[in-house]
Amino acid sequence: MSTLELFVQAAFVQNLALAFFLGMCMFLAVSRRMGTAVGFGLAVLVVQTITVPVNHLIHEHLLRQGALAWAGLPDVDLSFLGLITYIGVIAAMVQLLEMVLERFFPALFTALGIYLPLLTVNCAVLGGSLFMVQREYDFTQSVVFGFSSGFGWLLAIVLLAGIRERLRFADPPAGLRGLGLSFLVVGLISMGFMAFAGLEFGGAR
Repeated sequence: MSTLELFVQAAFVQNLALAFFLGMCMFLAVSRRMGTAVGFGLAVLVVQTITVPVNHLIHEHLLRQGALAWAGLPDVDLSFLGLITYIGVIAAMVQLLEMVLERFFPALFTALGIYLPLLTVNCAVLGGSLFMVQREYDFTQSVVFGFSSGFGWLLAIVLLAGIRERLRFADPPAGLRGLGLSFLVVGLISMGFMAFAGLEFGGAR
């Protein structure tokens, strides 16, 4: 799989929010205002871009079976520690991001409020690392996938926020007001993203 194909697949066709419905709680809660959606989406992008390749290195050189051969322990398999290890890396990255935002972007830090610490338990961020392990990406692919999946989540939440802000001036039927209409919009955006599944890369679909 080429880098471009991996990018399109991760960002659009297999979008973590629109195809796998990961991180939907934050996806719907933060997308009410464009400014907050952009800030949180960028936070997801940064965390995902860093944690996926870092977790790849940890998996390959410490956790998977045979990874500790360099230490004279070729039969040791620590893959059962993967989940808690990945969450620990994500938590450390989120804490660092909080410190940076509080120091240099206090307005954004205040706007995100409680949502920022919830990045640690955002299943979209954890899902990126788990997919990386399941699909056996190499390091370069993990870097591309981390950025692409984070970018796709950012793009999706920004699109939803923009549409929801416009819908404030609409007059939908009473039964569709609130989250009902938002779910319809998410479904339509998801269908639009799936159109990228028809693209060809070097003759391969």
